[in-house]
Amino acid sequence: MASGFRRMELLKAVLKYSIAPALMAAATLAQAAQLDTDARGAIPHDVQQLVVIDYPAMQNSSSAMSLRDRVMPPELKQFDDALRKSALNNKESMDQYVDTLAFALFRTSAGGDNLDTVGIAQGQFPVQDILASFKAQKFKPTPVRSNSIYPMGRSGMVLCFVDPSTMVFGDQDAVKKALDARDGLAPSMLTNGPMMGAMQSVDSNPLWSILDDRGTQTMMRQLLGEAGSVTDFDSVKKRLQGSWYSMDFTHGVHFDLTIATGDAFTAATVSSLLSAAVMVRKMSSSDSEKQALDATSIASNAGQLSIHFASSDAQFVSLLQSPLFQGMVR
Repeated sequence: MASGFRRMELLKAVLKYSIAPALMAAATLAQAAQLDTDARGAIPHDVQQLVVIDYPAMQNSSSAMSLRDRVMPPELKQFDDALRKSALNNKESMDQYVDTLAFALFRTSAGGDNLDTVGIAQGQFPVQDILASFKAQKFKPTPVRSNSIYPMGRSGMVLCFVDPSTMVFGDQDAVKKALDARDGLAPSMLTNGPMMGAMQSVDSNPLWSILDDRGTQTMMRQLLGEAGSVTDFDSVKKRLQGSWYSMDFTHGVHFDLTIATGDAFTAATVSSLLSAAVMVRKMSSSDSEKQALDATSIASNAGQLSIHFASSDAQFVSLLQSPLFQGMVR
């Protein structure tokens, strides 16, 4: 069983869903990463996972900046490169304009399995300069009702300013679906009660994410690895209602994940499975990985499962050099 956990062990999956994107946050985080109503309204109703980052904060962390190219989501790197080449004449980066950055993974049809991703950036953008650059390069916008979607060079990505401080970007189909939601032609996340409720639990943090029931099931399958195929997990997976996590780098590294199950039995069962996964992983861990696993606590209470991880900055830097993290970011 030990070999089965080596590629899908608990902490590796936690890193994938939280610590890797969190490295773009700062070592001193003072502000919350919150989305305004326009931004929330541009997220389609059937969102599976939403990740929100206080973007400027990463400028204050040397470790975050040095690792940025390795952990930056591909969509963000592509967006930044494409916008600089198409609108900012390679002279600037979006870093100085973006305040809050969000990525929403959503289902393209209710109950379906196909997923798409849309990015939303909030900030103080030089809108007129960007549009003037598009015009000078003869980039013709695609009208969608009162919206204008602009191509971003040859990247295949497009963007649309839904207001002077909110930009939606991604591939054209994803952006059109976001605009349909924002313009009231399709349901938006604003009418998704469970996800809006989960957001209230974490959106006062500088980096946070929420997942729906199916997103939580997928995450738990990866958290458990081989253990996810056992009868115990199959019997409880459909009871996973949703989850949310937050990270803070203010004093060391703190990660908190909560999984809502709806009943104490399910929470206790999943807690036992995760605890077993941690014990197995320790058998083949490096010293830094063992420290991280020792610093990971798992508990259940009143229908909720909680995972907490904490370390000093030095311990976390050591963990980043471990095979566990190196294998995750490749």
